[in-house]
Amino acid sequence: MKHPGIFLIGLTGGIACGKSTVLAMLAALGARTIDADRITHRLQQPGTPVYEAIVAAFGPHILTTPGGVIDRRKLGKIVFNDPQALKRLEAIVHPAVRAEIRRFLQEVAGAGTYATRLRPVERPIVVIDAIKLIESGWADECDQVWVVTCPVEQQIERLMTTRGMSLAEAQARIAAQPPQESRLSRADVIIDNSGTQAQTRAQVEAAWQQALIASQGA
Repeated sequence: MKHPGIFLIGLTGGIACGKSTVLAMLAALGARTIDADRITHRLQQPGTPVYEAIVAAFGPHILTTPGGVIDRRKLGKIVFNDPQALKRLEAIVHPAVRAEIRRFLQEVAGAGTYATRLRPVERPIVVIDAIKLIESGWADECDQVWVVTCPVEQQIERLMTTRGMSLAEAQARIAAQPPQESRLSRADVIIDNSGTQAQTRAQVEAAWQQALIASQGA
């Protein structure tokens, strides 16, 4: 194992492919989970160093009100249409997120035996959900990389339906991300989330069983 005391799975995939759905299924099976996007959101709250750095870099017009929270949609319109702006944002956010994840991994590794839905295990399985798992270098630290996939047409439909994006906004958001092929080339497990939730769950449970075996034999 690459992290003593734990078996680390990296979960990734394009936006609106269904990573959060798969993460919830894994949590129900007994995985300890880390949602990098949730950490990012928490670190961007007013008063934090990340918040102050983002406002300094992009200006107060990205706030909902003076001194208020960051309007993620306003910020998104800037960074997802300007690769250099996206790099500036990631240079601020990624180191802080990485530090939070490392703290969590250390806590889990020191906690001892952990109960999954099936049985107690000596080496708990931890899942990191990160859209840029590959690009951030986390994939190299994972024992397995899982990629959630679906057709781009479904991604666009989900972004328009669930996030209220226009067609142009959805296409721009997808285009700003690395191609799915680059993720699939690193995948140990591929979860096809283009069908029903039951079909996705069946894939997740089968892969989980194999991960349990691998984690305890590592």
